[in-house]
Amino acid sequence: MKKAIHYAKKSLLSDDVPIGCVIVKNNKIIGYGYNKKEKLHSPIAHAEIMAINMASKNLNSYHLEGSDIYVTLEPCLMCVGAILNSRIRNLYFGARNKRFGAVVSHQKIEKLITNHNISYEFGICEKECANLITKFFLELRKRSK
Repeated sequence: MKKAIHYAKKSLLSDDVPIGCVIVKNNKIIGYGYNKKEKLHSPIAHAEIMAINMASKNLNSYHLEGSDIYVTLEPCLMCVGAILNSRIRNLYFGARNKRFGAVVSHQKIEKLITNHNISYEFGICEKECANLITKFFLELRKRSK
């Protein structure tokens, strides 16, 4: 999760919400990403999507079986769909996302009808992950005044 936090901080360079992600297989990072929605002017440039794309290119396959994904913020429904479609084994995330979270907060991943099940765990480095986002929005509000 510390690596995901490291990548989340890179989002700040483009005034993006600081969300980071790494995908690990056989104890090696095969993909990483961070939020680039503002930088790329794209609603799908989420950290998870960026990391899944990189991992898929590195493995020359979108089948990421046997890999684990670490994200600083609970994934949204779009990202949960991508995680399930890529057949990632385990999902670990830090802070909950009460507005858009599609694992335990706003939506429940267990209620999705899919052909792939994923294990998940949350609350990993939760305070550090949540503080990144809280601090970002506090600074944003100060600048807009």
